[in-house]
Amino acid sequence: MSGLDDSDLERIKMRKLMERMRSLSGGEDAKTQSVIDHPVELTDAGFDEFVRSHGLVVVDFWADWCMPCRYMAPVLKDLAKEMAGKVVFAKLNVDENPRTAARFGIMSIPTFMVFRGGKPVDAIVGAMPKQKFKSLIERYLS
Repeated sequence: MSGLDDSDLERIKMRKLMERMRSLSGGEDAKTQSVIDHPVELTDAGFDEFVRSHGLVVVDFWADWCMPCRYMAPVLKDLAKEMAGKVVFAKLNVDENPRTAARFGIMSIPTFMVFRGGKPVDAIVGAMPKQKFKSLIERYLS
């Protein structure tokens, strides 16, 4: 056995994905050129690298059993398309990735954390209509 655990493998996988994205977009500044128009599934292992690799990221901390989370899933999907190129949306299942949820003190779901430059700048808790959610996120576009 090589001595790699699941988190090591996940980190390698995420790094390879980022390298592939850079090569497909034609250069090292792929993080500013690539457009992601769908919510990206994150894990504990790849979380930090992902939020550092994109300017403005909204992460949905959710769980399968959470009805308000299910309500917000299509809202995230729509906003990911509408705001592609400006905001990257991601999802982290708190049941499958408890370390990251604990690190950020997630006590209620859904919680949407806004990251700018890899650092958390806000947390939005609870389900809400799409337009209200969009307006809360738009505050960070300037």
